[in-house]
Amino acid sequence: MLRVLCGTVSTVTYRYKTVQHQLPRASRSSVCSKMPSCWLIREDGTHAPLLLHHLKTLVLGRGPETKIKDQKCSREQVELRADCNKGYVTVKQLGVNPSSVDSVTVGKGNQVTVRPGQRLHMVNQLYAYTVKFSEDTIAPKASKHRSEINQRSKRPLSEVEEDTAEPAPPHKDPAPPHKDPALHQNATVNSASPPKKAAPTSDKPQPAGHWSQGLKVSMQDPKMQVYKDERVVVIRDKYPKARYHWLVLPWQSVSSLKVLQAEHRDLLQHMQHVGEQMIQKCPDAARLKFRLGYHAIPSMSHIHLHVISQDFDSPCLKNKKHWNSFTTDYFINSEDVIRMLETEGRVSVREGTEELLKQPLRCHICHREQNTIPQLKQHLTTHLHTPTH
Repeated sequence: MLRVLCGTVSTVTYRYKTVQHQLPRASRSSVCSKMPSCWLIREDGTHAPLLLHHLKTLVLGRGPETKIKDQKCSREQVELRADCNKGYVTVKQLGVNPSSVDSVTVGKGNQVTVRPGQRLHMVNQLYAYTVKFSEDTIAPKASKHRSEINQRSKRPLSEVEEDTAEPAPPHKDPAPPHKDPALHQNATVNSASPPKKAAPTSDKPQPAGHWSQGLKVSMQDPKMQVYKDERVVVIRDKYPKARYHWLVLPWQSVSSLKVLQAEHRDLLQHMQHVGEQMIQKCPDAARLKFRLGYHAIPSMSHIHLHVISQDFDSPCLKNKKHWNSFTTDYFINSEDVIRMLETEGRVSVREGTEELLKQPLRCHICHREQNTIPQLKQHLTTHLHTPTH
């Protein structure tokens, strides 16, 4: 009887310990499924994702957590506060130099929200981060996640503006499709500061060499420059979409059309004036029509005015997105941008503008629809004997 009783007690004790051991795991799993976690993820995979606790502030900047050593980034650059229930992170800029979300400057003392799919640049359009909300713990998958991030950072250039981006592997600039005498007329301009070295092709993270920052490198390259003054610089488009294709860029840091205000009107008027000067110096100005304008939603950081001839006779024009980005309302005339700043104090981009890139191929002169880019280019030759309208 005693032996049976002892056996029963042992069995009960064993089952109790088993349940006691398993209970915390079940409890933890239940908690994770009810409360999503938020992670701040460095796009180039420099460091592991950082956990943002629900409704708790976290101050980040230059330091060991972010691996940022840039002196322009304050040690207390941004304050982050995640709302895991509502699915966004509030970002407040604390540092002097600009933090930005999707190329829009936050401004010191101001705060904005960041949601999944948006990109937060810690300072000066550098050190890109995204946020992710997940009901799963991400720590065991950090290594895998960094691999996925690295693959994403090596994605192909935007088909719309690959013309202006610096390719990842350094290589010689492609020769323009046609000799451009207007470029040589400006060969006597003062050389700019030494060009920055291209980002080396390696596994080490190179946030400053991200493809979206390519213009900032090109505008400092004396080999790319054809004109410069104290306010702007003109460079050749690396992948011109026409016989003549220049970019006018301000030295002032202006990320995109979204951040323009009334005070920028004089700068944009000067950019247009310089663009018109480039056209006047072009030997084919009397025969070709030109347009000056901006892409409504550029993929390249730093605002730039396109000065492009309307022949579109270039091997770099390869697909529908290239064509529609210059021949639909996706391309906003410089005069219209200046007028919006004068009347509204800002630049408005219509909702659904990206859909314009998917429109059928149509000749910009006679509006006749073409099936393919080769057919379109062949059709364009019929208009080259007369100026475009």
